[in-house]
Amino acid sequence: MTGATIAVHHVRAALSGARRLGIDTVPLLQAARIPPLLLGDERARVAPDRFSRLVREVRRATGDEFLGLGPAPSRHGTFAMMGLACLGCPDLGTALERAVQFYGLFPGGPEMAVTPGSADGAAVFALRSDLRPYDEGDFLSECVMIIWHRLSSWLIGRRIPLRRAHFAYPAPAHAHEYGLLFGCEVRFGAPCTAAAFDARWLAAPVVRDEAALTALLRRAPADLLSLREYGTTVTERVRRTLGQALRTAGPARLPEAAEVAARLAVSPATLRRRLQEEGTSYRRLKDVVRRDAAISSLVAGREPIAELAARLGFSADTAFHRAFRRWTGTTPGAYRLRPHTARDVAWSAPPGQQS
Repeated sequence: MTGATIAVHHVRAALSGARRLGIDTVPLLQAARIPPLLLGDERARVAPDRFSRLVREVRRATGDEFLGLGPAPSRHGTFAMMGLACLGCPDLGTALERAVQFYGLFPGGPEMAVTPGSADGAAVFALRSDLRPYDEGDFLSECVMIIWHRLSSWLIGRRIPLRRAHFAYPAPAHAHEYGLLFGCEVRFGAPCTAAAFDARWLAAPVVRDEAALTALLRRAPADLLSLREYGTTVTERVRRTLGQALRTAGPARLPEAAEVAARLAVSPATLRRRLQEEGTSYRRLKDVVRRDAAISSLVAGREPIAELAARLGFSADTAFHRAFRRWTGTTPGAYRLRPHTARDVAWSAPPGQQS
């Protein structure tokens, strides 16, 4: 769930509740245009629209907004009613308290809490109940945190930067995904799953109405699981700068970190520190932007590989081939020839495994 592509781990996790309930998952994958054989490839990643479609299919098949992963099912329409309850609130803090109270009415629902402020000026949204009764149950806890963060930002019309995110379980194999997913410092093995943010956001006014909620629900879960860039984090601003460089005519020259720092009116050391605080680095973002641009071009299948390499700023075809093999485990030519990739699947190594 990191924006451009979704790790296959999340695909398997989204299906685990349906499997436990004895539901045939192959038709669900086919409806989402995700090849079932993809689940056996640890490096595979799927397009976000395919993943959103899969979540909708699983939700429909299980009759459960928690996808069959929670201690008790959440009936269709529960989230919508919670959203309606939040719309009448004057500010985000009141809306979050109302959301906490709303889900507290349902046995087996997520037990959540909002702590208004601490010594460092941070408010904390915590998930106090254990939503991991099954092997892939961590996925539900992560979804609750992601959707809470996206919904909070949507309610006030501004992305809320997180200070830190902590999780009440050991670091999983895909732990490198979390920094880009939450855009902050991430720690595992914490007493409870929680996210901290500047307490001043609690006073931000709720600006959405019922018509906007209807539109959001129509696009759910895509709008809630995707990472919309509001341009408020350093990571988003760096990615936007790098993406613009790749869209210029002719061979690209990606700016060095010092150049980007100057554009953002900070020192290179400050840029490095802020990116580290958001769980990433300049080198990693540079790789991710190039990787996603390469995948998009190869899926489209129109741009010659030599021209693609030049456009991405590689000095030679061989350098591009080495980088692409490092990202995906295969060559650009072999990737393009995969019969099931076009418009359906993107294959790439997780960002944290890039060297």
